[in-house]
Amino acid sequence: MNSSYRDGLNFLSKCTPVRAFNAFKIFSSYYLSRATSYSRPWGLPVSLSIEPTTSCNLRCPECPSGLRNFSRPTGMLDLGLYNELLDELHQVLWYLILYFQGEPYLHPQFFELVKAATDKNIYTATSTNAHYLDSNNARRTVESGLDRLIISLDGTTQETYQSYRIGGKLDRVISGTKQVVAWKKKLGSATPHLIFQFLVVKPNEHQISEVKDLANTLGVNEVGFKTAQIYDYKQGSPLIPENNKYSRYRENDDGTYSIKNKLLNHCWKMWHSCVITWDGQVVPCCFDKDASHPMGDINSQSFKELWRGEKYANFRSQLIQARSRIDICSNCTEGTKVWVD
Repeated sequence: MNSSYRDGLNFLSKCTPVRAFNAFKIFSSYYLSRATSYSRPWGLPVSLSIEPTTSCNLRCPECPSGLRNFSRPTGMLDLGLYNELLDELHQVLWYLILYFQGEPYLHPQFFELVKAATDKNIYTATSTNAHYLDSNNARRTVESGLDRLIISLDGTTQETYQSYRIGGKLDRVISGTKQVVAWKKKLGSATPHLIFQFLVVKPNEHQISEVKDLANTLGVNEVGFKTAQIYDYKQGSPLIPENNKYSRYRENDDGTYSIKNKLLNHCWKMWHSCVITWDGQVVPCCFDKDASHPMGDINSQSFKELWRGEKYANFRSQLIQARSRIDICSNCTEGTKVWVD
């Protein structure tokens, strides 16, 4: 069976009548809100991104964790707070991404985080730079029940890889990948579904075909080519690739750059998902890396209260009426991400 097809079936297997009905309520309320320009948050999110930590071992140039320039503190997600959230939402929650900023494997209880969600039959995923995937951690990754593991591999030679993953070692990424593949075979496990994520930038775009070959050689299930978000893009950047297919930006006649996609007054993410930072702040989406638009704090109120609260309602209403006034939306390039098997 095709591995991507198997992964899709695994995801669908997490469906329950309660989760399906919740998804229907979210879907219908989103389209009704768009049609009426009035926010209706029926249901609860089907997907969450929860941040284990903001700490990271690398210094990638377009990443707040790598640049060490967060306006919020660095820390680790509390396991007790996390378990309380799962207890509150597990009946409707279908997809859990244990990643926002930072390197998830730096969390000392990372495998407990995964296992707690696995035990509640939630589809789990994370993204890693793979520098901590030694044999023991690879085994524990498979045993935890993690459904999807995204490994960042932004070059097929050390020179190219380190041009973006500053401080990284390509041989450790490849070794970690081999360890996970080996433990999947030893334990007879189809999970985690392994993905090489190749962030396409100008220094590495010539290696697109090579990373496909490498993935096949190592036994990786899928390769995803992701376009890079550039913070200061208007005057151009040495990271913007020449291949327009893999760029979120277009060059204008005057030599400046602009985002390809139009900023429309709607966003599906505001209805079906959100992000929770390591310290319990609930923020609208992954573009709010500094948590500058907190919708509430799960340390002091239930998630359901803040999801249906006035602050969230006002934010959604502003988004469907005048999204251009929301600062985190100004560099939103969600519509220009490219994934290719």
